[in-house]
Amino acid sequence: MHQALKRALVSAAAAIPLATTAVAGVPGTAHAASTLGNGGFETGGTGTATPAGWSTYSAAGSDSASFTEAGGHGGSYRLTHYAASAYKVETYQYLSGLADGSYTLTAWVRSGGGQNSAYLALRNCGSAEQRTDLPVTPNGAWVRLVTPVRVTGGQCTISIVSDANAGNWINVDDVTFAPGSTGVAVRGVDVSTLKKSEDKGGVYKYADGTTGDALSILHANGANYARLKVWVNPADGYNTKARVLTMAKRAKALGMGLLIDFHYSDTWADPGAQTVPSPWSGYSLAQLESAVYDHTYDVLDALKAQGTTADMVQIGNEINGGMLWPQGSTSNWSNLAALLTQGAKAAKAVSGSTKVALHLAKGGDDAGARTFFDNAVARGVPFDLIGLSYYGYWHGPLSDLQTTLDDLAARYGKQVFVAETANAFTLANNDALENNLATAAQLQAGYPATQAGQAAGLRDVLNVVEAVPNGRGLGVFYWEPTWTAVPGNGWNPADPASGDAWENQALFDYSNKPTAATSWLRHR
Repeated sequence: MHQALKRALVSAAAAIPLATTAVAGVPGTAHAASTLGNGGFETGGTGTATPAGWSTYSAAGSDSASFTEAGGHGGSYRLTHYAASAYKVETYQYLSGLADGSYTLTAWVRSGGGQNSAYLALRNCGSAEQRTDLPVTPNGAWVRLVTPVRVTGGQCTISIVSDANAGNWINVDDVTFAPGSTGVAVRGVDVSTLKKSEDKGGVYKYADGTTGDALSILHANGANYARLKVWVNPADGYNTKARVLTMAKRAKALGMGLLIDFHYSDTWADPGAQTVPSPWSGYSLAQLESAVYDHTYDVLDALKAQGTTADMVQIGNEINGGMLWPQGSTSNWSNLAALLTQGAKAAKAVSGSTKVALHLAKGGDDAGARTFFDNAVARGVPFDLIGLSYYGYWHGPLSDLQTTLDDLAARYGKQVFVAETANAFTLANNDALENNLATAAQLQAGYPATQAGQAAGLRDVLNVVEAVPNGRGLGVFYWEPTWTAVPGNGWNPADPASGDAWENQALFDYSNKPTAATSWLRHR
């Protein structure tokens, strides 16, 4: 299950046992109810050590670490775990008389970070225990988390747990427990550079040091989707239709889903560059429309013909400012809408079941995303999914990502997903080119450049996507987990000597073994 990594990182000795006390440190049996009570912690007011409906268990010396105080998310009060010295505390409710079935715990949380562990848990429910770890929220904003469980036997214990160091704190509020389930259907990896890495001598290993196929290693760790970018006429001959066909066979042979990412360029397309591919240079708008349709159809039809039909397709990559500049810039939305529409029509002409996504960068920019999609919808651009890139060290705190995902999903009635995310497992360099994430000052608070920090980054993005209401959080793609520092596999397709600025964010470390973050590809 998706909490395997946390259980590996936190020793059994640090875990807090399930309490059976109504008052910290005093033996007894917790009062059972059939519905969760006082989820807003409003009963009792400031300083209540054991809020009505809840019980508290604490390790020796931690009796005062759980209490209510003013400043709630939805009401006047919240639950807080805090102490000036190290503490272990659990605030919980035991429910009985439940109808068997699927349930979801929802809670709004904040955390200053630094704990050995801080999480929501559903345990003793007749199925495997489920946990969701609290993210660090340095901006003080609340984040909504969910935890699903299957109840068999009519009972379940809802727990809020802290194993903390001196001065660490969490806030929890507006807790609910209701029928329903959640999950993350897509746990993907962008392996666009993998074939070139292999051809240039790249090596990948399992955790035991055995050499293996990188895609198989990622799949064995839980990845169920592959993302592959397509360039039109790249200088190095990679990321072409032929290369994509080869990689698609490998992904589908493993039973993985397939997302094809059309850049409509010969090189990287992103918010700073959307360069017309060389074969289309000088084209009129009408010619570009035809080229987009024909290129999209050609690649997708070839995939279908070999039995590897694309499950999802991106019409453009990080197109905040449009694509195929200057003709398809957002400064002329009618042109951009025409180009996007041609790409979407081509995809559906090949396979009506292929989901069409529009993909923006800046996952924390809700206002910018609204502007883009309002324009797309107003001009009738057809699409099924909304994809966002989210790199926390560039795009802001998790609360901003959650705001954007929730708003777009509700406003447009579409499923949303994180098309790209990554974090560093080290600040050390492994080639001559300085990395994009190179200094401690660049790091997002709560996510150090360690294997544990990288793992927490992926975990928390998955948890935020899972929490999108109404099942509209589709999934997450980790960006370029196999782009390790291999000579000849640099960023510039026209320069064989160019380096890799992302190797410290790959999911293979400098000994070519999977980093701890790969375990989160098994997220529920």
